[in-house]
Amino acid sequence: MATIVGYMYIYSSYHEVHSSFHMIHPTITSAIIASMPRVLFLVALTLALATTTAAARSRQIHLRFYMHDITGGPGQTAVQLVKGPGPAHPFMPGAHFGDTTVIDDALTEGPSAASRAVGRAQGSYMLAGLKEPVLMVSMTVALTGGPYNGSTIAVVGRDDISAAVRELAVAGGTGAFRKATGHVLWRTARMESRDHMVLELDVYATVPAAVAAPIDGQREAGVLNI
Repeated sequence: MATIVGYMYIYSSYHEVHSSFHMIHPTITSAIIASMPRVLFLVALTLALATTTAAARSRQIHLRFYMHDITGGPGQTAVQLVKGPGPAHPFMPGAHFGDTTVIDDALTEGPSAASRAVGRAQGSYMLAGLKEPVLMVSMTVALTGGPYNGSTIAVVGRDDISAAVRELAVAGGTGAFRKATGHVLWRTARMESRDHMVLELDVYATVPAAVAAPIDGQREAGVLNI
């Protein structure tokens, strides 16, 4: 009997608490709803401050130059290092899967080979597509003119030569591009000859603000600092 009375007491207490909760619940809900604009404002303010802080710790750099890939004849800058042992490529006559070429291509401020030199592109590219005209590019852009003279940019990625615009990655660098991240928009500008291809490279890099910037106002035609 005592057990039953105890159970009834517990049940009654629970019912009172449960009823009390339902009585105050609308008040709590109203308070939460009323405070939502303030909460959202604080969240937005926190995000804005975080974004501003991140922006203050980095700089955006935009460079544009032209790369001259010359695979034969006078002034050759690209030499096939490995004749790929793979099958012949269906859309690239004379090419085989695995063909690897080493480059030391000139970089100029304009598309003409006679325009001012601003650096060299040194590295290699490999035919990495069995059926697609895709090259795997790995190179270092060594800048020798303009405000970033002496700095380098590491560029890697997939170059589908059938696409109008290709996107490769900025994977670091030295000098003004130490710890750089970003991307390169890679376009075929024109064909000077069967052996001479001109590529337009737009480099968009983000570097830590602590990395030394070039002298204010120093510019080189064809090499843009935005």
